[in-house]
Amino acid sequence: MAFFNFASNNITMKISIGNDHAGTGYKEMIKEKLESLGYTVTNYGTNSEDSVDYPDFVHPVAEDVENKKADLGIIICGSGNGANMTANKHQGVRSALCWNVEIAKLAREHNDANILSIPARFVSEELATEMMEAFVNTKFEGGRHQRRVDKIPAKKYCS
Repeated sequence: MAFFNFASNNITMKISIGNDHAGTGYKEMIKEKLESLGYTVTNYGTNSEDSVDYPDFVHPVAEDVENKKADLGIIICGSGNGANMTANKHQGVRSALCWNVEIAKLAREHNDANILSIPARFVSEELATEMMEAFVNTKFEGGRHQRRVDKIPAKKYCS
């Protein structure tokens, strides 16, 4: 897959990234790849393999996306589940737990996902990079998918 470099087209995409101890190596590799292509990356850590609590590093990423300080987010933990659940508590965040390139691409095309959740213990570093590339390169299709995405927020169902 060709990696589209937004920075070379005078578009500076901002990406926030966070991880727990299981995702430190993956995060560093993905961060370096994005920065080498001119993306602005905000790293919320952790930068260690010492055991930590994933919400402490996921909430800042989700807040950046929620508050439009970042265009996209990438979160990484062992299974990807805890990080994904945490991120999806934020308004306007549509975090997708992905385990292959096709799912990462469809999450953007059909669901307008704005955070990619990577399960570090279940995908290789190479696959994680390929998923990140697909996620960042893929645009939302809109159309019938926009109507569906508009129905995701639960606030109108809560009293």
